[in-house]
Amino acid sequence: MRQTIFERYGGFAKVSKVVMSFYDKILSSSLLSPYFAKIDMKRLIDHQTKFISSLMGGPASYTNEHLERVHAHLGITEAAFKESVTLMKETLEDHDFLDEDIQSVGDSMNSTKNYIVAKK
Repeated sequence: MRQTIFERYGGFAKVSKVVMSFYDKILSSSLLSPYFAKIDMKRLIDHQTKFISSLMGGPASYTNEHLERVHAHLGITEAAFKESVTLMKETLEDHDFLDEDIQSVGDSMNSTKNYIVAKK
């Protein structure tokens, strides 16, 4: 049986490190940092670790309805979403993920776009 990306890289411990690095990049981005001005980052990192884990085949899961509900009030633009995917890919690269695993996580993130980007 083939291991998931989540299992191959060490589970929640590794994903947590990836997510913390990801948010360092996010908070340095002039486009993305305003979305996080009044956010409890510790809580967000916990949720995001579970979410990214789920995209990697881990045990956590989020429904599309849940994603839509928690992002609806944020007004996330297409450009902001695209930058977040790019930063995640860069972060995975920084953490020595294989190219095909980076692409897989990026594709999984992109599959959630319609539930995260604000409706026009």
